[in-house]
Amino acid sequence: MDTLAEWTLSNVMAYGIPALLLVAYLGSLGIPFPVTLVIMAAGALTRAGIFDWHQALPACLAGAMLADNSEYLLGRMAQPWLSRRFGQKAVWQQALTTLNRHGIWAILLTRFWLTPLAPAINILAGGRYTFRRFLLIDLVGQLLWVTLYGGLGYIFAAQWEWVSQVVGGITWISVAGVLLAYGLFFFFQQHRRQKAAVGEGVSSEEKVNRQG
Repeated sequence: MDTLAEWTLSNVMAYGIPALLLVAYLGSLGIPFPVTLVIMAAGALTRAGIFDWHQALPACLAGAMLADNSEYLLGRMAQPWLSRRFGQKAVWQQALTTLNRHGIWAILLTRFWLTPLAPAINILAGGRYTFRRFLLIDLVGQLLWVTLYGGLGYIFAAQWEWVSQVVGGITWISVAGVLLAYGLFFFFQQHRRQKAAVGEGVSSEEKVNRQG
């Protein structure tokens, strides 16, 4: 376990539920806090009797949803500026492609899978979906996230650190796979367009020659 993870977990242990809510909020904003690790640790600590799940689950859920809705509202208020500022970034482009392809399902999937894309998805959703619709799908997705990872920590309380490493590896491999797939898709699309443009140019030249 790295130094940041140890420091975060020690503070969660020391300050309890308020610290858990804060970590869930900061981690869901995209700040590099080991939020998934902490959620799994909370599940293990709940099984050990240190946390009460009636408090731990709402704290994790509230922190994550506050972050998501902060990003949604930012996107709703400043979408044009954000698009100009970050529109060429790879994460923004991938989030935009994911949202265009999967629609509202992209919000659900990035709550518990492909989570590195979640902040950009939330901002983009601010310019597309009503707050009520976003809030509902965000609630469902975050509830799945908290119960899934917290449940893994609870079930595998003695091995939760190892399980969190495996889950983290799978998440990043999934993200890399999605990025690679989209990259290949754009490459072949561009290649097809260039080939079509060349073909049209040749056809136009032949037509001119015939007329001459």
